[in-house]
Amino acid sequence: MTETGTLTTPVRSPSAPPLLSGLGLFTVLLGAALPLIDFFIVNVALPTIGRDLNAGEAVLELVVAGYGVSYAVLLVLGGRLGDLFGRRQLFLGGMAAFGLTSLACGLAPSAWTLVAARVAQGAASAAMLPQVLATIQSATAGGRRAKAMGLYGATAGLSMVAGQILGGILVAADIAGTGWRAVFLVNVPVVILGLVLAARAVPETRSQHPEPIDTPGTVLLALSLLTLLAPLTEGRAAGWPLWTWLSLALFPLVAAAFYLVERREDRAGRTPLVPPSLFALTSLRRGLIMIVPFSIGFSGFMFVIAVALQRGAGLGPVAAGLALAPMAVVFFFTSLCGPRLIARYGTRVVTAGGLIQMVGVTLITLTAWRSWPDLGVWELLPGAAVAGAGQALQLPVLIRIILSEVPAARAGVGSGVMATTQQSALAVGVATLGTLFLSLVPAHGMRDALVTTLLVQLAGVVLTTALSLRLPRTVG
Repeated sequence: MTETGTLTTPVRSPSAPPLLSGLGLFTVLLGAALPLIDFFIVNVALPTIGRDLNAGEAVLELVVAGYGVSYAVLLVLGGRLGDLFGRRQLFLGGMAAFGLTSLACGLAPSAWTLVAARVAQGAASAAMLPQVLATIQSATAGGRRAKAMGLYGATAGLSMVAGQILGGILVAADIAGTGWRAVFLVNVPVVILGLVLAARAVPETRSQHPEPIDTPGTVLLALSLLTLLAPLTEGRAAGWPLWTWLSLALFPLVAAAFYLVERREDRAGRTPLVPPSLFALTSLRRGLIMIVPFSIGFSGFMFVIAVALQRGAGLGPVAAGLALAPMAVVFFFTSLCGPRLIARYGTRVVTAGGLIQMVGVTLITLTAWRSWPDLGVWELLPGAAVAGAGQALQLPVLIRIILSEVPAARAGVGSGVMATTQQSALAVGVATLGTLFLSLVPAHGMRDALVTTLLVQLAGVVLTTALSLRLPRTVG
């Protein structure tokens, strides 16, 4: 097998494992971008959806939460199914389902129909996304893998910011009178292109020793995430009824039961849904611990700034989306420098990124305090650009660190665990920081609520920066 050091298809022997070509990498990265874009794309569309479908705040939160919860709950199962039946097959099936559910979202005649379609869309995303990282892990090696993982991290971060920008543009464009529906219908032609490319360029990989589905573990993991995420995402809008507190009280019990069942399966020599032995990998364990507060802050900020700019500063969906354009642009170009910086400075790049992000969030906070309500792309540009640079030096590197020691045979499991942790944290970020912000608005006003929430996020950035000091010094 010839290692070329580029993303073109290298020459290989017939007995060698399948390799991911440049076109194949582009295709799986397209598949990675779609679910993340759709988590954030509705933030700026929610006011329009509410008016058009006559939906209250609690139902609108379900439009976001229904997608996020089903996505998080099924991600690890999606990774295991890819190991078992073939990652290319699950990728194609998940992408096709994503296109159909996007069409259902775009054609939804009522708010509750939209919620149901969003839940199904989250499930389709959970089938598709784990196959991306698992395919990269199984069909690349050495320098090619490092570049591919760096591009995946850049795609993930950029998608989260670009989703909000794209959502604003599509809502305002009102293409053929579709209004907010365009944020979902735009996925359909993209999915068709992705399916054509995937059928041609994505190689089939699977675990050499696939294990059957761990049914008890799957059920307990789903219950664990539901008892945590459902009350957090719906509690405030529903008025914190009794079921939300009972659910939160049940969470640690179900999580403990899940751990005990998985440990028993692991010790018996079987492969549980989430093998506890996987957490013996220092890089995976410490990387996951750090990605939780990072993702909570990231998603919470994106949700809160979208609400504040539209409801408080009076910006339209395009202006609210474009206010974050500097963050997206700087994130993309900075992330491209990540592999070279890691090769030279190791994981201290992540610590530097945290310090830079601190400066960016501080600038955004000061701008909100001094300039409110006159906030727009120019006022937010310095802080957003600096914060984007800091985030770009953290997220792509963290993803690479987390999966660096995971063996190829467990690529699907490792990818599912990483994606589940990140997605759950994204959902918690919207729920916690969003709840804090919206709860403060009536008593303190939009500006003070925004500043307070940004200060809480800043504390989270300080935590992630401190945690980065415990990462392995080098990336495998």
